[in-house]
Amino acid sequence: MMVNEQDKYWLALYDVPKIGGSRALKLLQKTSLTTLFTSSAQYLQSLGLDAAQQQAILNPDWSTIDHSLNWLSISEDRYLIPITSQHYPLALKNIASPPLLLYLEGNIKLLSKPQIAMVGTRNPSYYGKRHAHQLSAELVLQGLVVTSGLAIGIDSECHRSVLESKGETIAVLGTGLANIYPKRHQKLAQQIREQGALVSEFSPFTQARPENFPRRNRIVSGLSLGVIVIEAALKSGSLISARYALEQGREVFAVPGAIDNPMAAGCHYLIQQGAKLITQTSDITDELTYINVSTKFEQTDLFSSDPETVSLPNQIILDSVGYEVTTADFIAERSQQPVSQVLTSLIELELDNWVSVVPGGYVRSQRRR
Repeated sequence: MMVNEQDKYWLALYDVPKIGGSRALKLLQKTSLTTLFTSSAQYLQSLGLDAAQQQAILNPDWSTIDHSLNWLSISEDRYLIPITSQHYPLALKNIASPPLLLYLEGNIKLLSKPQIAMVGTRNPSYYGKRHAHQLSAELVLQGLVVTSGLAIGIDSECHRSVLESKGETIAVLGTGLANIYPKRHQKLAQQIREQGALVSEFSPFTQARPENFPRRNRIVSGLSLGVIVIEAALKSGSLISARYALEQGREVFAVPGAIDNPMAAGCHYLIQQGAKLITQTSDITDELTYINVSTKFEQTDLFSSDPETVSLPNQIILDSVGYEVTTADFIAERSQQPVSQVLTSLIELELDNWVSVVPGGYVRSQRRR
């Protein structure tokens, strides 16, 4: 890609502590990137930035930033996609904690296409592999992009099946794009670059860290219309993806397995909690209204430039209510809204059947009635 001055400021903003996508957009309503990084400490303080944030803005690590910019400039199919870009997917922009920016290698057009996420155990059985291959191959024939996390097991089975079917797939990494993990998937990653896209929110040379993979999972689900879970233990990263999907208002699908298979216990739990049991591809495609997905996200875009077109506080608060019991205090913390405002908005959301009051807090309604 062709790099410009704004790119270096986006990378500098990424390094500022406690500035994610949502807060960055609010900040940029008050100032510009260029002004932000060419101003005094007094001006930064007037924007409500704390001492650590001011220091990060006043003293960026330009050598590390240049290293990332050099990596981006090497190839035309490498992209930096900040949250304000027209290429940044609206579906992802509307989650509770959208990434500030995305790095992408491959076909950037795939981000705007309807996607279905497929996740599962790193130790699949023959049964799990067979259904991962069959479902992913059939879903791409329906015009869907299959999105997963490049992990060992179900993730890689799905990616490979799509590639064999000449379909399109996106791999979301928990590392930087210049540091493929796991290492054994170097060849697979190269095939995805050529036939799909690699995506990460982390700078290109970021190493594998345990805390980054749950963050990766929220992007996998956030990009997608729904998440399919194929073989997952009760304590697994796949259930984290399913939880994110529910919080983001996405559909959750689960493939059932043998009742004595511990790798199916997570799927059975999800089905008990309301996930759709699937036995064939039509169980998924019948649920996905992806013809209208663009309209759906345009109507609920949290960051619309026209304040008359969206109820911003209510949407932020709705995105902060999970399908599990969520307390008002936790909603206030997640949405960064005053508790008084949260309670007022929750009443409005309850009257409009978006949330329900339950013992201990609130839950998001499965469907608007």
